[in-house]
Amino acid sequence: MYDLHDDVISILYAEDNPQDSELTLRSLKRHNLTNQVKLVRDGEEALEYLYATGRYENRDKTQLPSLILLDLKMPKVDGIEVLRRVRSEEFTKMLPVVILTSSAEEKDIVESYRLGVNSYVVKPLDFDKFSEVASEIGFYWILVNQGIAK
Repeated sequence: MYDLHDDVISILYAEDNPQDSELTLRSLKRHNLTNQVKLVRDGEEALEYLYATGRYENRDKTQLPSLILLDLKMPKVDGIEVLRRVRSEEFTKMLPVVILTSSAEEKDIVESYRLGVNSYVVKPLDFDKFSEVASEIGFYWILVNQGIAK
């Protein structure tokens, strides 16, 4: 059996831009939402982490994150492919996935929702607005939203 939640709130955050990831992590921390955030730098690493393969082969595959924050434009495997894979696998298809990306392209938005994303957020260019958006995402999906119980 695979748990969508464990005793420690966890976020898998896939982001290749160091400035964006640092700002997001600081925003989450400011609102005490960094209990457990796993930052990965590309889609390949995100999939390895989720499915306990490659560099994460010793990770307990049954302990899934409570939320996936996913950038779209990443090297190796893009966010659309990560989302497609997450939604196609029985034990990950119910995980909440939020796209947090700089892409406001209609085709990306449509494809993300077609594949079952829970929310699509375009990163604001303004530093303060970006920080506010990041903390609101964490606040809603970790503290407000009622997820699937163990």
